[in-house]
Amino acid sequence: MAWAEQEFLRGLGRAWVEQCESANLAVSDLLFGLLCAAPGTAWPVTLHWERTGSGPPVLLIMGLGLSGGAWWRTVPVLARRLEVITFDNRGVGRSQALVHAYTTAAMADDAVSVLDAAGVDQVHVYGISLGGMVAQQMALRHPERVRSLVLGATHAGGPHARRPDADVVSFLRRRLWMRHEEAAWTSIEFNYSERCRSEHPERIAEDVQQRLAHPFPVQAYRAQLWAAALHDCYQQLDRIEAPTLVVHGACDRMIPVENGRMIAARIPGARLIELSDTGHLYPTEAPGVDEEISGFVRSHSG
Repeated sequence: MAWAEQEFLRGLGRAWVEQCESANLAVSDLLFGLLCAAPGTAWPVTLHWERTGSGPPVLLIMGLGLSGGAWWRTVPVLARRLEVITFDNRGVGRSQALVHAYTTAAMADDAVSVLDAAGVDQVHVYGISLGGMVAQQMALRHPERVRSLVLGATHAGGPHARRPDADVVSFLRRRLWMRHEEAAWTSIEFNYSERCRSEHPERIAEDVQQRLAHPFPVQAYRAQLWAAALHDCYQQLDRIEAPTLVVHGACDRMIPVENGRMIAARIPGARLIELSDTGHLYPTEAPGVDEEISGFVRSHSG
């Protein structure tokens, strides 16, 4: 999701994360239900995934600290005309990881292992926030598996990325030491626009209750922060050939909208939907965009 990058990573050591990836952390082949770890992996992960609906398949990749169940608003809309595949990222929900050291590249390989387990060769990919970073890596590392790409509320990483304001960075650092309930309520001013907080507090309360029902381990949260901080696809975005839709809230404080504009400008032929008066968690604030996303995916399914 967002950056505690330089602040958070300072003193923790990039070398340790790089060692984990070079030790084959990225390799995982999982089977739904049996959740069998792939032979030969140094530190195997097990992934829980689900699917519903019928039609062209779309894979949803969730953001920081949240399970696939956090797509609860979006899945029913997309499943009207699409087969929707969701999964819990490593270390979150019902997925497991023996070592909490992740990169977005490793998480993209995890997503491909879900497709292998599901018996799906090609898929439309929709990632939000950290999930959007993973989706970028998937389109670059496994272009033959990606039919179209939807990048929501995300950034490309690296020195060109637009950072959030100091209050957001401070919250992300403090979040590691907060109780789950305190963090869920404290995050509201950063995740939602002022308009949504004023006009739709009941929708925000629904989101919070969903999060409180599915707490996540702090180790996984920390590891996902590392993955977001090390993410850098900026120079490679012009290699993405999949039809791409970028969706971003104009009032996003977690990942400022300038990042969405930058991504749309870098990916050839990409289209940008900029949602006015909308914050980071736009599926809650602007639920109508799910239909637009469904239409985009179906238009590239022929």
